[in-house]
Amino acid sequence: MATFVLIHGGGDSAWAWHLLEAELRSRGHETVAPDLPSDQPSAGLGDYTEAVIEAVGERRNLVVVGHSYGAFTAPLVADRLRADVLVLLAGMIPAPGERPNDWWEATGCNQARDAAGLAAIEDPFESFCHDVPRELAEEAMRRERAECSRAGEAPWPLTAWPDVPTKFIVCKDDRFFPPEFFRDLARKRLGLVPDEIGGGHCVALSRPRELAELLVGYLPG
Repeated sequence: MATFVLIHGGGDSAWAWHLLEAELRSRGHETVAPDLPSDQPSAGLGDYTEAVIEAVGERRNLVVVGHSYGAFTAPLVADRLRADVLVLLAGMIPAPGERPNDWWEATGCNQARDAAGLAAIEDPFESFCHDVPRELAEEAMRRERAECSRAGEAPWPLTAWPDVPTKFIVCKDDRFFPPEFFRDLARKRLGLVPDEIGGGHCVALSRPRELAELLVGYLPG
């Protein structure tokens, strides 16, 4: 049995994982999905990391999953807890010393979104939840929380990528981050050819079964 540590993205909450958690638990695994203190004005990435570590407690056999902005926290958790696997799900891959606020320009993401026509999509139901059932999408929007600006202001603290086996998952129908942009970034920053899953940015809500199967496939033999 593994414990999947699920770290939500910016402005999101642990609720975003509830369907995936049910799928993973039905397969005999445990899940931990804390709410990050992202709505607290003084909170930074260190506080996010401590919140996750506290929620994990003494559990071991860990697979740490960071979605979107959660990719800034997931490697910090995986490094501290010596996770078995680190997974970035449409994750904003950080570089040592890079401020999250600078990531968009440093990676060329803004230009890639413009080129793909994604920056022009203003409706969050279209950019984030276009393939999520409407009732679920509305609940997801209702549960949105503020994202503390302090988390984006400090340089990412690791000096190198953690010594943890790492996977990257591209959402092939993502309308927020261009899939080709992430394929290229995963190669440049992690030296990885990413795995891919059908679905948009909020694939944990739109395709939880398929995502669970992919994640379980990463478990050490």
